[in-house]
Amino acid sequence: MKKIVTFFFLIFCVSVLSQNVEKSIVLKDVDTNLPIEDVTVYIAKTKQTLLSNAEGTVTFVLNGISNIQITHSSYNLVKLRSSILKEKETVFYLKSNVNDLEEIIITKRHPQKILSELVANSTKKLTIPARLKVYSREFFKIDGSYAYYNDGLMNFQLYGKDKSLKNNILVEQNRSYGLINEEIGGEVLGYNLNDIMGNYYNFKYLNPLLVAGSKKQYDFTIKSYSANSDYNLIVVTPLEGGKGLLDDYTILYDRVKKLIVEVSTVVSPITLANTVDKKAVGSKNIYKSSFKAIYRIEGFRYYLVGSKEEIGFEKIDKKKTSNIEVKNCFVITNFSDKNFTFKDSEVFKDKTLYNKKNTILTNYWEVSGLSSTDEEQKIIASIENRE
Repeated sequence: MKKIVTFFFLIFCVSVLSQNVEKSIVLKDVDTNLPIEDVTVYIAKTKQTLLSNAEGTVTFVLNGISNIQITHSSYNLVKLRSSILKEKETVFYLKSNVNDLEEIIITKRHPQKILSELVANSTKKLTIPARLKVYSREFFKIDGSYAYYNDGLMNFQLYGKDKSLKNNILVEQNRSYGLINEEIGGEVLGYNLNDIMGNYYNFKYLNPLLVAGSKKQYDFTIKSYSANSDYNLIVVTPLEGGKGLLDDYTILYDRVKKLIVEVSTVVSPITLANTVDKKAVGSKNIYKSSFKAIYRIEGFRYYLVGSKEEIGFEKIDKKKTSNIEVKNCFVITNFSDKNFTFKDSEVFKDKTLYNKKNTILTNYWEVSGLSSTDEEQKIIASIENRE
């Protein structure tokens, strides 16, 4: 009898040890103690990619032991084994590698020419065909109040190349909460999923810098990190007296492989202050605009891992003027260079998830690759409860 009891006890122990365990990592700056957003955390066992949120947190579920790689363009690389994560939540402090940035590189060729070559090489080297499991999230605010929320879990099958890049989309799950003012409509909501990957894989957001006339509109500078010799940074700022709403750009690239690893754009307060507001009905006066895309180099594979876009604008209509803000996030939680099979009837062909009926099979947002902050969870709950 004792042997039987012992046998079942061992089975129970093995079962408990093999259960999925949820872990959280909080990433902070060692000098400032502030949380670090947009840190890429790669779980080798599950091949899952996560991005830290505004609280510096990533949360994942793991069965067994795995290598974990923590990377950020502005911090030193950290590699660890999940076995050291003894508590449910563990804080890691990262050391900045850009404190001594500002070493300007003098080149014989104009930095704009170097950027053009980087875009061409990066576009060519991005791994295609590819299968991307994507988590998307969107917050919509009107006149200072959150009015709409949407997120979804999708699979993108990419094929073709360069300007001929195409994708098939399969939506696994999605949810939408909130009501939109009829005067605003759904046209401002969501990524256009039919061309969003084409924009990212062809670096469309850098197009204004690639035309010949850009040298008359922008100042181009290349900087280096002495603490991180792998990367260089191209900084592009509008020249004084430039016309229109011109962005400030930063492009981080691997100087040996000639591949772009991060693109950021923002319309600076100075540019906004010098822009004349439009008065005509139907006009949009932008007062906030930013974009960021992060790419991963993994051996011979090179692919998008995440993006964020935020825009705020004043929309002028006949009856009233409305302030609208939209914030989108895109996280590639898993990457594969293998195709998946599907029926043509399963392909999602609409532009956005806005009008798609809710399909919630699991709490997919909890393992989405981008954990909601406490504030975001309250916003989502408040919008859901209003329905």
